Amino acid sequence: MLPEITQEEQVELDKALYDALNPLASAIRSRETGLSADRMWDADPVAVALSVLAAWRAVDAEVKRLTANAAATAGSYGASYEQLGAVWGITRQGARKKWPGAITRPALATARPTSLEIFGGTAELVQAPSGGWSWRGEGADGAFGAADDGACYATAEEAAAHAGAFLKEHAADTAGQP
Repeated sequence: MLPEITQEEQVELDKALYDALNPLASAIRSRETGLSADRMWDADPVAVALSVLAAWRAVDAEVKRLTANAAATAGSYGASYEQLGAVWGITRQGARKKWPGAITRPALATARPTSLEIFGGTAELVQAPSGGWSWRGEGADGAFGAADDGACYATAEEAAAHAGAFLKEHAADTAGQP
């Protein structure tokens, strides 16, 4: 749901933007043409129009920076990419691409298992506050193991793969061999 602004709010926004833009456009025009601000309209009309365009480019870059800050602030308070996208009129995936660092806390996954039971052993997947994943477990042969040197993996799946390799290495002897 996109918040709509009223016609009066649009007029006020346009006025505020032009009021903010004119000093910047004048400064750019003065630098580009060498004319003082009081003679800015003496410049070639193309130069005047291009200085206005250059000023809008600077404003656009600043709006993008401030928008990213606002998205990160919303994310720090608990907003999801789905919510950010809804406000911006884009998909969740679009919001994640537009503001990749806005949501820094890990999303809670209730459907994802946090433990593995394979090869006769068990391992627990643990998510750190930073969002990374590690594991610790016990093989079927009684050996205990954990992520090497406190390693932290990017995803639960990566941690599970390492834990699974440990559990396979320490599987129960089902064929009369270790």
